[in-house]
Amino acid sequence: MHAKDVLIDAYGRIREEVHSVVEGLGPENLNARPGPEANSVAWLVWHLTRVQDDHLADAFGLEQVWLAQEWEQRFGLDLPRHDNGYGHTPADVAKVRVDSGRLLTGYYDAVHERSLTALRGLAAKDLEQVVDTRWDPPVTLGVRLVSVLSDDLQHVGQAAYVRGLLQSAAA
Repeated sequence: MHAKDVLIDAYGRIREEVHSVVEGLGPENLNARPGPEANSVAWLVWHLTRVQDDHLADAFGLEQVWLAQEWEQRFGLDLPRHDNGYGHTPADVAKVRVDSGRLLTGYYDAVHERSLTALRGLAAKDLEQVVDTRWDPPVTLGVRLVSVLSDDLQHVGQAAYVRGLLQSAAA
């Protein structure tokens, strides 16, 4: 199995979990925050998708799906155009609200498809290419792809936990 096939499989698992977390939740539960400092399922899924979109677009020299496919306009958030959630305050988190899970999964699926296209085109030597010199040591494409994968899986796990909290509170 090639490294790119492992990455394609791993990114597919993020998609499965995103859909599992969002499926069946209405706006009330998607936007609910278990506490004033906590993140909602909507914010967590939006953020992990924005990170994947932003970081892979940068690494592969692509335009972000968020802007190219006008997801920014569809979401209509009161946030800067390139915002991806890093450094959000509780007030910023509260600005990420959705009317349906379809908006979240639609955006995620668009980013996922673009990610798969980029991953399918990889050769093993591409993973060694430096994509970010702001770090010491500089970040290679392979490291960036694993970093995004790790971040996304953590956030989708957090979203699943928030969903569970909300469901147990309603029972």
